Amino acid sequence: MRTSGILMHITSLPSPHGVGTMGAAARDFVDFLQAAGQTWWQLLPICPTSFGDSPYQTFSTFAGNPYLIDLDDLRDEGLLEREEYEGLCWGADPLRVDYGLLYRQRYPILRRACKRLLAAPAPGYAAFCEENAFWLEDYAFFMALKEAHGGAPWQDWEAPQRNRDPETLERVHRGLGADIDFWKAVQYLFFRQWRALKDYANARGVGIIGDLPIYVSGDSVDVWAHPEQFQLDENLLPTEVAGCPPDGFSAGGQLWGNPLFDWDFMEQDGYSWWKRRIAYQCEIYDVLRIDHFRGFDSYYAIPYGAKDARNGRWRQGPGMKLFRAVEAAVGRKHIIAEDLGFLTPSVHALREDSGYPGMKVLEFAFDSRDGSGSVYLPHNYPRNCVVYIGTHDNDTALGWLETAPADGVACAKEYLRLSEAEGLHWGMMRAIWASVADTAIVQMQDVLGLGTEARMNVPSTVGNNWKWRAGPGFAAPSLAGRLRHEMEIYSRLN
Repeated sequence: MRTSGILMHITSLPSPHGVGTMGAAARDFVDFLQAAGQTWWQLLPICPTSFGDSPYQTFSTFAGNPYLIDLDDLRDEGLLEREEYEGLCWGADPLRVDYGLLYRQRYPILRRACKRLLAAPAPGYAAFCEENAFWLEDYAFFMALKEAHGGAPWQDWEAPQRNRDPETLERVHRGLGADIDFWKAVQYLFFRQWRALKDYANARGVGIIGDLPIYVSGDSVDVWAHPEQFQLDENLLPTEVAGCPPDGFSAGGQLWGNPLFDWDFMEQDGYSWWKRRIAYQCEIYDVLRIDHFRGFDSYYAIPYGAKDARNGRWRQGPGMKLFRAVEAAVGRKHIIAEDLGFLTPSVHALREDSGYPGMKVLEFAFDSRDGSGSVYLPHNYPRNCVVYIGTHDNDTALGWLETAPADGVACAKEYLRLSEAEGLHWGMMRAIWASVADTAIVQMQDVLGLGTEARMNVPSTVGNNWKWRAGPGFAAPSLAGRLRHEMEIYSRLN
């Protein structure tokens, strides 16, 4: 079936409280998607972000981001009073997230809401804690410990806590009971709102595409609680870290810094951590996009402490052994393989053997910096793929036309027959809607015709990413009508 959707992270929705949330604006966006004939709402990871505010560097692969909890919905449930959060300063620019201010303002408010929740727990609270105990217990303890250490990474904690000495942890756990309960309650509030939003979307024929980063953050409960799953030395420091080699976009490559998996141990363990991780993610989303899929074939390992990615080397990943084990345990799931980057015949074979649809990026077809060329031209797409103009790591359509090499832009304009009369961005969207790809996803920034100022992320940079927000009224009925008409033309109507 031919379908289409829109990529827009929840943080980018408008709201009066500093960041997009799972409240009324999210439900309004679902209504817009339904009216526009869209089948999918694609998100970035919804986990709690750590340093740099990237949704791909989080404190837990299972927990939800407290910033996304809607305060008005908490008020409607009797957990907040309006005066407890209205009138506070949430940032000078309503079109940009101020994460520092958000961190300072949000948590005192959530503590009030959680205090009321814990004083009279909702009927489902105990069941939530029991069903999610396999990750929630460690997560809540980790966050309480982190807070007790002033936010310091766990690698800087006292040795008994860093090394998870049982007697020490038992004693510290007793002293942090109230804080641990708070972090559990926050997760209950998050997932109660998440379930309500997903149910709202599904009831209107809109599915949610979630995003699973291949790696986890070094400063995360995942590494602290399960160090045996990662390539760490006797001091619990990484021996090598993740990244990407130099390419046309970055002379020094990309140094992500995530610890690498100990694939030998994981195989001996039956890939139990991955089975839990993928099963859980497939429960909370309708479709799961796995980021950096090529890393399961072979992965780029960079010496720990390196300043950039130049001196890394390729190492062998688990390949189909992992995916066969996961499928045997949890069944066949709806998964998208993000098979971008440096691709080899073995990477293509892995994606084909998995049967998962891969990804195509229209901008790459014309950009000499990528070097992939013709495989991204629409006339070469297979049906079993998901096509984008660009992803969260790329410039918007109009931004790309302004900043890409001139010869590539000229080629794109000729090949795609772009015109100012239609709108250059509409011409690029038309190209992917008209392709044979089963699924076409466009960024909301491209639907709105925004430039580089609305770009979500510039890889290997910190400080100005993940901040873009749409203004009030962005999802206009007239815009939905135009999108719906295009879906009718290209047989992608929901």
